[in-house]
Amino acid sequence: MTTAQRPTLEAVARLAGVSRATVSRVVNGSTTVAEPIQEVVRRAVAELGYVPNLAARSLVTQRTDSIALVLPEAATRVFSDDQVFPGIIRGAAQELEAADKQLVLMLAGSPAGHDRVERYTTGRHVDGVLFASLHGEDPLPGRLARLGIPVVCSGRPLDGADVPYVDVDHVGGVATAVRHLLDSGRRRIATIAGPQDMVAGIERLTGYRNTVAEAGLPELVATGDFTRESGATAMRQLLAEHPDLDAVFAASDLMAHAALRTLRAAGRRVPDDVAVIGFDDIETAAYTEPPLTTVRQPIVQLGRQMTRLLLRLAAGEAIERTVVLPTELIIRESA
Repeated sequence: MTTAQRPTLEAVARLAGVSRATVSRVVNGSTTVAEPIQEVVRRAVAELGYVPNLAARSLVTQRTDSIALVLPEAATRVFSDDQVFPGIIRGAAQELEAADKQLVLMLAGSPAGHDRVERYTTGRHVDGVLFASLHGEDPLPGRLARLGIPVVCSGRPLDGADVPYVDVDHVGGVATAVRHLLDSGRRRIATIAGPQDMVAGIERLTGYRNTVAEAGLPELVATGDFTRESGATAMRQLLAEHPDLDAVFAASDLMAHAALRTLRAAGRRVPDDVAVIGFDDIETAAYTEPPLTTVRQPIVQLGRQMTRLLLRLAAGEAIERTVVLPTELIIRESA
């Protein structure tokens, strides 16, 4: 029994009646071959089931047809029940599938992981890089951009690098949420802020502070890290320091979930005694007890928009440097 040989470039050339060089140019995406000849070659490729050598194609085109999505987070965080990361990944994957390109997911939650990402991307193993969930003044996006590698970030880089980014309206979304609490008569409005080394945490706290200041109310602030555990700790702190609070805005739904449980354990009724609003509108927000009022961010659209910009940037097109997507307040029984 013999093993079938893999179709070769020469076999495609014979079937199409053209030179090997012409077949090579067509399969590598060259536009120098007339369209009728390209069509003949494509039919021969399909008939024989020829699969181009990707390494050789990369040498010819200087493209890998791959895009890296870098998440500077630990694996336990990325693959937790926080739906922000899966949403960004899903949006990026949808756009890349439509463009017939590959997604390379890279975690950079440790110094070693960060160094590995830098080596891989500066080695030109991908055509561009998407950065999500940046912490602190990470210099890598700006460094790659200065090397000519196309880069798009989720959120404004905190080191001031001139890198295109896509984000959601954190400040406006939180302002809408806090005004809803004010309109319902709440006057002791606390917040469980997100981490202050991330643009989402910073801007959501800014939205809270601006709105309570406009209303002439005091700031009641505890800080978490977008996880349930930190939300529970922050909620206990707020109850100890401000036992008369009557509302809480939590900067993520996971922290809001924990706040609901902590308030219930403390004998506080939601929303009768304390109203609660979260941010993200993750799937389980509608199934908490009571269902959670929250700010919906278009997270899949965020991933798609980032990827669209990156593909255009990699193709040499002029792009918008900043895109901010709208948010929406989803009102449920918790507030």
